[in-house]
Amino acid sequence: MVARAYTVAFQGVEAREVEVQCALSTGLPAFSIVGLPDKAVSEARDRVRAALASLSIALPSRRITINLSPADLPKEGSHFDLPIALALLSAIEILPKDIAETVVALGELSLDGALVPVNGALPAAMAAAEADRGLLCPKASGAEAAWVGNAQVIAAANLGDVVRHYTGQAPLEPAQPGEVQKDVQSRDLRDVKGQERAKRALEIAAAGRHHLLMVGTPGSGKSMLAARLPSILPPLSAHEALETSMIHSLAGLIEEGGISRHRPFREPHHTASMAAIIGGGRNAKPGEVSLAHNGVLFMDEFPEYQRPVLETLRQPIETGEVMIARANAHVRYPCKFMLVAAANPCKCGYLIDPARACGRAPMCGDDYMGRISGPLMDRFDLRVDVPPVEYTDLDLPATGDTSATMAARVAAARDVQAARFGENSGMRSNSDASGAALEEVAVLTEEGRALLARVAERFGLSARGYHRILRVARTIADLDASPDIATPHLAEAVSFRLSLPKDA
Repeated sequence: MVARAYTVAFQGVEAREVEVQCALSTGLPAFSIVGLPDKAVSEARDRVRAALASLSIALPSRRITINLSPADLPKEGSHFDLPIALALLSAIEILPKDIAETVVALGELSLDGALVPVNGALPAAMAAAEADRGLLCPKASGAEAAWVGNAQVIAAANLGDVVRHYTGQAPLEPAQPGEVQKDVQSRDLRDVKGQERAKRALEIAAAGRHHLLMVGTPGSGKSMLAARLPSILPPLSAHEALETSMIHSLAGLIEEGGISRHRPFREPHHTASMAAIIGGGRNAKPGEVSLAHNGVLFMDEFPEYQRPVLETLRQPIETGEVMIARANAHVRYPCKFMLVAAANPCKCGYLIDPARACGRAPMCGDDYMGRISGPLMDRFDLRVDVPPVEYTDLDLPATGDTSATMAARVAAARDVQAARFGENSGMRSNSDASGAALEEVAVLTEEGRALLARVAERFGLSARGYHRILRVARTIADLDASPDIATPHLAEAVSFRLSLPKDA
């Protein structure tokens, strides 16, 4: 007789169902786990044995074989402890056999039987709901998993609670979702003195999810501007929050089961490796581009990143997903992010100031910005120069709109785009529009078409550059609540594009 329990193995954000089979047979006493387990899964036999001993449950003097099916799917992580224990308890008839088959279980066991929280409870709950099963998980992971809503989540503190629940001695109440985390945003764009053109570029980028490059001397306020970008971004929709939280669940970034409606803002250091930015490493974990899904990836000192790291950004920017290829698996993560990059104009940073520039100016500027390839530079929708602010201007009164005022305009523009594209189109913002969809929403007047034709011919715009100008112009029109793209909207979009060097 074979007892069964169910769990999941993670491949990216996909949770694939795994059947845990337990068979007791005659022969010398042994405890073996087969089915392509990694080291953490193989060590589960010792943790399970100790946890059962803490409940005064002795393993039978028989040969115990645990098979993780499908056998060709790699099994990684300590969350297989609990389903292995469930299958074993069913095999020795402490738990009814049909009980273990009605839930998807995951959790790590301590030697005293306590259940330790693991990553991935949210995608596991999604898989359980699709399979029409409940979810059994550690108590600390229950609030996170309960957000799915379509699957009953039982969260237990220890293995003893699991046994008492399923034998009817002390049933556990289903877990409740954690509270929505509220972000306290104290940074306001009005704190930034001057830089009105850069603020305008941030507003356009936020409204249409456009990629932005800021270039300016050290101390001109690039990082200060970027740090205030979250204050004008609209909150995540329910669907976006669930998408983003599934990735953060796999990375262990969800705290106390609370789902955040605040858009991610990731700012990796320029020494970060390719695996840290794109994803990979042990267990093919999500990288910064995926952790910034539906949010912002801010890359300061952009030319200082390793050249291979920068070049690998090109495909994720275009496709909105990243494929991590391994010998035994291909793992896919979503990564629709807004890239905001900041750079100095040259190595010393003072290219435009003859009194402070180094002796290699202007060649040092060409060499430094040359670290950003033409194809990558072509993917920035907006490029803005951030000039230095005189110290005498710092005592002047604040100018420009507050973040709250700008956020209202951005939210209104995003609502217009959501209504324009619809829920089932796969497009949420103007930056997603392409092909026939772009031609339909970005209709130009004869005057606008002639202007764009002159710009394309004069500056040798690529097809990508041509379409990105149309997308930005559409966003500017949305911010003005204009149904049509007027010539001023197009001219402003062109002005943010023409300062891009190496337009390919």
